[in-house]
Amino acid sequence: MILWKGTHAAERVPFRFRALFSRTDRGLPLRPGRKSNDKERIGMKTVIVFLADGMEECEGLLAVDLLRRAGVKVVTASVMGRREITSSHQITLLADVLAEEADYAAADMIILPGGMPGTAFLGESELVRAQCRAFAADKLAAAICAAPSVLASLGLLEGKPAACHPSVADRMHGAVLTGKGVETAGNLITGQGLGAAIPFALELIRILTDEETAREVAGKICWPG
Repeated sequence: MILWKGTHAAERVPFRFRALFSRTDRGLPLRPGRKSNDKERIGMKTVIVFLADGMEECEGLLAVDLLRRAGVKVVTASVMGRREITSSHQITLLADVLAEEADYAAADMIILPGGMPGTAFLGESELVRAQCRAFAADKLAAAICAAPSVLASLGLLEGKPAACHPSVADRMHGAVLTGKGVETAGNLITGQGLGAAIPFALELIRILTDEETAREVAGKICWPG
């Protein structure tokens, strides 16, 4: 018989397999055979991913998944006034915190997933708009699919190369649309849509960590790009 105990992911491992897992100082379970080291803990980056009803779930969660594989701390933050949100394809997700509770001072990057009406909710949030301005000024801001239109509405992409879903091209005021899947313009990163979600996430890893880590994650998920 396999017994389960506790609520943390590592604690839910069956007792007979518990010895295969240990924990890092950031409270995440390690894969079997992997050891924690100082390099992992020093300079670890933090990212906040905004979640909203009607978001494109894969655009948000692929970024969460791959960034965590790269050792980046990711916090999901709901802009709906409740932690539970329902994605554009009727998948229920539970955010880590409300957007009002997130620690933006400790974060290095914010991410805006696309999808509708998720992007509309992000664009209507004064908190999201304020953080977009703040992070575009001296940190990192990323958006994919329809969400780059939120950055454009704030004038943050004026004269800069950008990517977005074709359906919102007319809302990309002042941006230089290149047609590429992913564009990086200084500290602003934009992606075209779900089809670009993996290269978008890998670009975020490259920027937050380094080329080697991005290649390592790409290899582990058998990404051919």
